[in-house]
Amino acid sequence: MSALAPRPIYLDNNATTAVAPEVFEAMVPFLTEHFGNPSSAYDLAKHSRDAVTKARGQIAALLHCDPREIVFTSCGTESDNAALWSALRSTGKKHIVTTQVEHSAIHHFCETLEHQGYAVTWLPVRADGTLDPAAVEEAIHDDTALVSVMWANNETGVLFPVREIADICRRKKVLFHTDAVQVPGKVPIDLRAVGADFLALSGHKLHAPKGIGVLYVRSGVKFVPFLVGGSQERERRAGTENVPYIVGLGRAAELAAEHLIDEQTTTRARRDRLENEILRLVPGAHRNGHPTERLPNTVSLWFDGIEAEAILLKLNALGICASSGSACTTGSLAPSHVLTAMGLTPAQARSSIRLSLSRFTTDAEIDRALAVFPAAIAELRAALPAALQPAR
Repeated sequence: MSALAPRPIYLDNNATTAVAPEVFEAMVPFLTEHFGNPSSAYDLAKHSRDAVTKARGQIAALLHCDPREIVFTSCGTESDNAALWSALRSTGKKHIVTTQVEHSAIHHFCETLEHQGYAVTWLPVRADGTLDPAAVEEAIHDDTALVSVMWANNETGVLFPVREIADICRRKKVLFHTDAVQVPGKVPIDLRAVGADFLALSGHKLHAPKGIGVLYVRSGVKFVPFLVGGSQERERRAGTENVPYIVGLGRAAELAAEHLIDEQTTTRARRDRLENEILRLVPGAHRNGHPTERLPNTVSLWFDGIEAEAILLKLNALGICASSGSACTTGSLAPSHVLTAMGLTPAQARSSIRLSLSRFTTDAEIDRALAVFPAAIAELRAALPAALQPAR
């Protein structure tokens, strides 16, 4: 990139976030002088061990849980897989209840389980992407090992009623897992109020590095480890702890708590301005998902007659980073399983893009994006046959 070129407008924060400067600063000493293995006995290792303990407390404070319930993993996918694996192994049951709109970490894992003889109930969602808790209750039966329902959808930002679902599972004596990867720092998480048994987080969604995650395991829940080896993480996840990244995630959790109000007010206001202006200025633009029951940073839109790939290439040429949905499905020719589950046609799903903000998104960047977005869509529309032009 030329020294004179403007910095790209980054609107893909649900895919990954920039590492916060404070997070990087906290990590550096553990990449240099404090490099000891936390499982060793000498003083050098004690710096690492103490840092891991501190980070565990910082994350527990964000989630409102006991630090002993925090297990460090490599990512959200590992955390999700480990929770489902443990539930099946610890209960001996063969049935899982989940939704049709889960992240691929759950969706593909459950498909794999089906090929191995397990039963999966795939709950539908409404046209606005929301879920009826009564459908969860109806799907549970005697052989149900686990209910897995995400807290917030990664493509649309739609929020699910996890507290109500957790209450249903507790009443039915069934384990409950939630993929909360998109949630920290955007909406409050209070595990004292939401009775989840398992919860998954990923550091790179809240301004920590890629390659570090968390699995919350509620105290008293029997846990069968996914990775077997050493005795790290109280024998719940083998492997030498990634101390610098754990430290970074701890600091990121602390910052997420500090900025929670800003995310719910300032970021939401910027999101609403971006979305409302696009809907006002661009013919044939439509919102995906519930207008209010969603994360404060996420916009999902589809555009009559224009492939998302063409839109994203055009935006990229203009210095705007966006996506068509989950980064984990980039390159797939299939339409989004999330959007088709909401009732969009394959063509409409393929015409959808996602714009996701963070606390580092500025008003000036929203202004710059809005200055070019309508014209970019108009140029793409000009190439369409007259019959495909949307009505104004």
